[in-house]
Amino acid sequence: MSFRDFFDSYIECAVWSSTDDDGTPLDQIDADVTDALRAELEPDARDFYDAHWEQWADGWDDAQAGHDFWLTRNRHGAGFWDRGLGPLGDTLTDAAHAYGEVNLYVGDDGMIHAC
Repeated sequence: MSFRDFFDSYIECAVWSSTDDDGTPLDQIDADVTDALRAELEPDARDFYDAHWEQWADGWDDAQAGHDFWLTRNRHGAGFWDRGLGPLGDTLTDAAHAYGEVNLYVGDDGMIHAC
């Protein structure tokens, strides 16, 4: 089990699923995730991982869980709730929703930030 795998996938999904003002996915533009953004996003990811990793330990890997955490907390059309996990999917979905949504954007500095 690895928080690093969870967090790296969480960040990757965040950039992949976010768009700029023109609707272009952030992973398709020349913008970088800063260390400051990683530091800003890490506490929620760490808290969720520490509280729930044992629940998915036998079902799928940490990278998939990190991906699903981002999608679920931001109420995208996929995530824990649609994995066919039954009550576990509902539990993880409710837990992820409690963290609230995070939106990414490209600042005037050409870097990716959260709001």
